[in-house]
Amino acid sequence: MSRYFCHDHPETLQLATRVLEARPGAVLLAENPFYPGGGGQLPDHGLLRWSGGEVEVDTFESIDGRLWTRLKQPLEIAGEVEAAVDPDFRQMMRELHTDLHILNALVFQAFDGALVTGVQMNADGTARIDFDLPDADNDRLRALEPAINDAIRQNLPVTESYIELDQAYDEKGLLRSRSVAPPPTGDGLIRVIEIAGLDRQACGGTHLTATGASRPVRILKIENKGRHNRRIRIGLDMG
Repeated sequence: MSRYFCHDHPETLQLATRVLEARPGAVLLAENPFYPGGGGQLPDHGLLRWSGGEVEVDTFESIDGRLWTRLKQPLEIAGEVEAAVDPDFRQMMRELHTDLHILNALVFQAFDGALVTGVQMNADGTARIDFDLPDADNDRLRALEPAINDAIRQNLPVTESYIELDQAYDEKGLLRSRSVAPPPTGDGLIRVIEIAGLDRQACGGTHLTATGASRPVRILKIENKGRHNRRIRIGLDMG
């Protein structure tokens, strides 16, 4: 993948840009502030505005290494536009993704390096993460909730960096998924997200700049999914 604009400019949610190519219901933008989704994270919501009106963004498609934005109406747009990311939805996804990293780190530490087998963030402020934990005590997993919220209260800095692909495979604990790894950039680098003093792992999603920007988290449910998987469902305290 190429480096996304939202990785390098995470706080830029409104961007004046232009349409490079168009077809009915889809545009290729010169600069695109939207996160297209991936790794269990939903794509951004938002709008494209221009002198003649506005249209909601639907989804995204990578074609020949270029990120096309699909629209919710079959319009054909040209010229200058403003791309506007829905700030509330982006914030919720950043919170959930950062909180899942916290939970992932706690499980990795407490359960002998258990790996992730699946992740999904939802539009209602909930998420689930599955671990390869065949013999886990579900009560021990539930007991991690105070530690998650303690990490949030500590307001730990969250930073990103890029390392060589070979280094990513050599660094123990950097790749946490049982079956997939974040795709490298065009120049062969892997993006790494670090929560100071707690976690360091490869990831391509959007995150907070500090854990304290998240609302408190509740562990909603723990499920046994087959012989090996434990599914932990969490939710932001939306009240």
